[in-house]
Amino acid sequence: MNSSKQWIEHFNMSATQQRINWNLKPAITEEQIALVLRSMQAWQLGETSEGKDLMRATKKYAQKIGDPDYVMAVSLFIKEEQKHGNNLGKYLDAIGRPRIRHDWGDTLFRKVRHLNTSMEMWTLTVIIVESTAQIFYQSLKDATSCDLLQQICTDILIDEAYHIHFQTERLAILFEHKTASVRILSTIVYPLFFFATATVVWLVNRRLFEAGGNPFSTYIRKMKCKYRKTLRKVTNAGAYPAVHTLAVK
Repeated sequence: MNSSKQWIEHFNMSATQQRINWNLKPAITEEQIALVLRSMQAWQLGETSEGKDLMRATKKYAQKIGDPDYVMAVSLFIKEEQKHGNNLGKYLDAIGRPRIRHDWGDTLFRKVRHLNTSMEMWTLTVIIVESTAQIFYQSLKDATSCDLLQQICTDILIDEAYHIHFQTERLAILFEHKTASVRILSTIVYPLFFFATATVVWLVNRRLFEAGGNPFSTYIRKMKCKYRKTLRKVTNAGAYPAVHTLAVK
């Protein structure tokens, strides 16, 4: 497992990485824009969340376990997510399309998040959303022929792999401290929540997923693989592997 200090080091180093050549001009067809625009606008909005509710839950949890560094680690995680939203926003600006201020899916998700004060549910939700995001951004990358947009997607995909690692480690810590009966209940709740949420994400973004080569059968197969690598490892008592110290490059 990585310590909170190690994750702070990782996120600070990641912030110095420049993987996008903003001198490139957008090269995307109107047909491609029609397929991806609505979803890209919605995800751009979602990625720019201030994360106030998550930070409130994090501070409460960090105080309880005596790990103030975890607050900074989560703050840097949110900042990296906001970077994704800002980059998508810059791309929308470049192709002359608006950044939206409201989306029903984002509004619903924000209302649910506002009610959530559990660190476990926050961590679980983030793992699911980040897992769907990996397929979403790969689909967005594959659905277009624009080098600039593909670089933006690649940058996000690199970050998301670490985000899932970060959150899965935390969920494993939370799960370890559960009673035996609650662990059993979690093995039922986790997959139900995981695949129900994943299905909703696909339905809302169906056009983009299909344009990127991920019809529902392919998408759900990939999500099953992601579930095995994250939540199943957590719920299999003692099966979650010790993670080597994160190499910061």
